Amino acid sequence: MTGTATRYLCLARHGEASPEGTELTAAGRRQATLLGRRLRGIPFAAFHHGPLPRARQTARLVAGELTGVTPCVSEAPGDYLPHVPERAELPPESADHCLRFLAGVTDEERERGAELARQALRRFTGPVTDGPEDRHKLVVTHNFLVGWLVRDALYAPKWRWLGLNHGNAALTVIRYAPGRAASVLVSNDMRHLPPELRWTGFPREEHV
Repeated sequence: MTGTATRYLCLARHGEASPEGTELTAAGRRQATLLGRRLRGIPFAAFHHGPLPRARQTARLVAGELTGVTPCVSEAPGDYLPHVPERAELPPESADHCLRFLAGVTDEERERGAELARQALRRFTGPVTDGPEDRHKLVVTHNFLVGWLVRDALYAPKWRWLGLNHGNAALTVIRYAPGRAASVLVSNDMRHLPPELRWTGFPREEHV
């Protein structure tokens, strides 16, 4: 279907979580609140989040800073592997590293992740098709899905979600305009966070 207006997809990783992932840390709660404040004034037509506690709690805190939008939970913005590549898909110099990271993935996890990734692309991406007004959509999710959607916007190979890392409560914005390629307007933006809250969610060696 031909697009009729532009969609702006705002993607945010959940705030910092406890090691077991059952709740946000104090830093994660503050990150989520500051993310919500950053997003004030944007007229979101929809707000989606994944079902795990760290995404639910982040969405609740973000929603507390917004007006006129209610978070909606579903599996598509959850935490899963969107695509598990075969060795032949990967660059030879990094294939061993990638496959070690993905070792132990079951057939069930592979199939479920691929289906949810397809659902996410259908639900969250592309221009508006049912009206003339531009729309904004917010998705609070996990690192892997943000990487998957950025990869798709850049027409990169399916395996390339690997290595696209995002900080906790970082913001990524993708624009889908009719008749144009998708544009990544903002990626991994943490300017709404003070220095001590940036870069959580990254391996220590990646902090800058």
